[in-house]
This record gives sequence, C-alpha cells and structure tokens, in this order.
Amino acid sequence: MVNFALQSPVRSSRGRGESEMSADTPTADAHLSPRIAIASIVDFWIFYFVINTIHMAVAEAPDQLHMLSRRLAVSIIGMLITGALCLLLRRFDRRLMRVQVSIAFLASIPASLAYAATNYAAFYVVAPLESELEEMQKAPMEHLTPLNAIVDQAFSWYFFIVAWAVLYIALSYAVRVRAAERSAAEYRAVAQTAQLRALRYQVNPHFLFNTLNSLSTLVMRSRGDEAERMIMNLSTFFRTSLTTDPTEDVALADEIRMQRLYLDIEQVRFPDRLKTVIDVPPELESAAIPGMLLQPIVENAIKYAVARSNRPVTVTIRARDLHGDLQVAVEDDGADELPAPEQGHGVGLRNVCERLAARFGDHATCQYGARADGGFRVTLTMPLKTGLAVSGA
Repeated sequence: MVNFALQSPVRSSRGRGESEMSADTPTADAHLSPRIAIASIVDFWIFYFVINTIHMAVAEAPDQLHMLSRRLAVSIIGMLITGALCLLLRRFDRRLMRVQVSIAFLASIPASLAYAATNYAAFYVVAPLESELEEMQKAPMEHLTPLNAIVDQAFSWYFFIVAWAVLYIALSYAVRVRAAERSAAEYRAVAQTAQLRALRYQVNPHFLFNTLNSLSTLVMRSRGDEAERMIMNLSTFFRTSLTTDPTEDVALADEIRMQRLYLDIEQVRFPDRLKTVIDVPPELESAAIPGMLLQPIVENAIKYAVARSNRPVTVTIRARDLHGDLQVAVEDDGADELPAPEQGHGVGLRNVCERLAARFGDHATCQYGARADGGFRVTLTMPLKTGLAVSGA
C-alpha cells in the first residue's frame, strides 16, 4: 500500500489518472494600520521618556521637576516629527525593501536635526535653567555655537530615530507577508472549490460515447427494455451528478447509489466481464462522505481493470467502521500489468487524495496499491460521522 503525501506527486503504477492545480498568487497590497503605527510612535517616545527620567533620577540631576516637564514637551514634539517620518515612509510601502531602508536612513537625517533643534531650544533657549547654563559654560568652545550643539545632538538622535524607522519597515513587511499568506490561502480555497465543482463536469467523455454506442447496439438488436433501462439510469446519473454539490458531504448510501447507477450503465457494455459487489453495513449508510469522492476511483476500476481484461472482473465497494473511523475500499481483481498511464488532465487518484486531505487533514488517509492476490485496491479512511439524512431511492 502507498500512503499519499501532499508534498510530492503521486503516480500509480497502474496509471490511475491524476490532476494538478496551480494558481498564481499576487503580492498582497496591504499597509500597516494607522493605529499600530501611532502606537509604535507613542510607545517608542514613552520608552525614551521613562528611561531618560529614571537615568536623571539615579544621577541625581538638578531641577528634575522642571526638566521633567520640558522632557515631556520635547517628547511630544518628537512624536510629531516621527509621525511626519511615518507619513513619508508610508508612501513607499509598495517599494522594494532596499528602497524603503534607504529612504528611512536618509529621511532620518532631517528628522534627527529637527528634534535636536527642538531639544536645544527647549533646554537652552526658552528660559534656560541655571544648571543648563552652567553645563554649556563647561563645554568646549566649538560646542558653544547653537549649530554645533544641534549637529552634535542630532548625531546621537539619528540612531534613535533610525531604529524606529527600521521597526516601522519591519512591521509593515510583516503585515504584507500575513496579507499575502491570507490571499494565497483564499486562492487555494477558491481553486479547491472550483476543482471540486468541476467534478460534475469531469465524467469521462468516453463513458458517454461508449454508452451511446451501447444504446445504439441495443436499439438495433430490438432490445428495447434494456435500452430504456439504460437511458433511465444514464438520465438519473447525470441529473444527480449535476445537482449534487461536491463541496458538501453526503450520506454514504447516496454516494453508493450514484456508483450503482454508473456500474449498471457499464454493466450493459460489459455484461460478461463486469461483476459488482457492494458491502456496506446498514449502520454506516448515514455516514458522511464528501460528495462524488468515489466516482474517479470506480471509473478507474472500469477503465484500467474491466475494459482491458478478457475475463470477468469483480469491482467491490466495501465500508467498515474501523475503530471510530469510516474506511471505504474500492478494489478489483483485474490484471496487474497495464500500459503506462495516459498523460491527461482528468480527475484521478491524486484529486481524491487531495480532497480527502483538504477536508480532514491528518485525520484521513488515502492508500492504494496492488493486491497480493491480483488486482488493485484504494482505501480511504476518514472520521466517522453518522446521522446524515439519506435521500430517497
């Protein structure tokens, strides 16, 4: 038995068909929310205010009360300057990462100069404190000019502001990555739904052509009763397959009824070669199973076992309660050696296994392989959920 894994392509040695689905997922167009951007700015400057206040208190700096109010004022102005930087960076959210980083480093220069000028004015120009004047008198002569003092402070503040700019870019990038992941997940869901709905149109055209040829033969041989029964089965089969939503679960009894219709139609084509066995306990008839899950498997059994055999072949559909899980097996006793698979785009084993994995995740398995006594078996295991309403015959 082969246990299906989504990480690698799966091919059956008997060429049971498979399908591939691919979709291009565009880069998500998303921005960091203003609320988060503002919160990052406020938190950044509150952090500076608290740390600097603690530092001054520990150093027992003079005039701490007056310094506290001025520090609060320049912190608020720092928030406004950083907000302006945020608006600038936001305009380049769609650019490449290296472009955003370059703009952040360049734009932080005027931002740090603006904050340094504000800080200088607050402490040394507008009603300077005596302690600050004494500090200026102790400074080297080249630092006495306002320009030199502002540039000196700007150099230190530059790295602080750049740190916030890099944080903003990182947060924005994280938002875009999450948005892209959500978009990709939505595209996968849409593609999966489209793939499942396509099942109703994926009945092998050869099946329809062969059925019509069989009908023609029955009419030419004046076997009207058999032709009428075949037409009714064909009509019921297509009507049910077109009205059943394959994205929803159906009762196992209804899924089996669909396969009976299909097998009855094929029975007319292979009256001496096709034998069918349905083994489903009554207590499992209301078990939930994805709609039309068994159709590709039964089609493969007809195509690769019955149609290519010169002797009677038995196709068996069996269901069991396996320790609280529903196990459904479709097997045949046809030939083991068959030609290489056709490279078509029909729905086959891969689609069945992927549907099962998408529906139940790790709680389901899809196994298939040659039987020890000849033939082929596909075994599907999924959580057992009973109580689903069974449609009328």
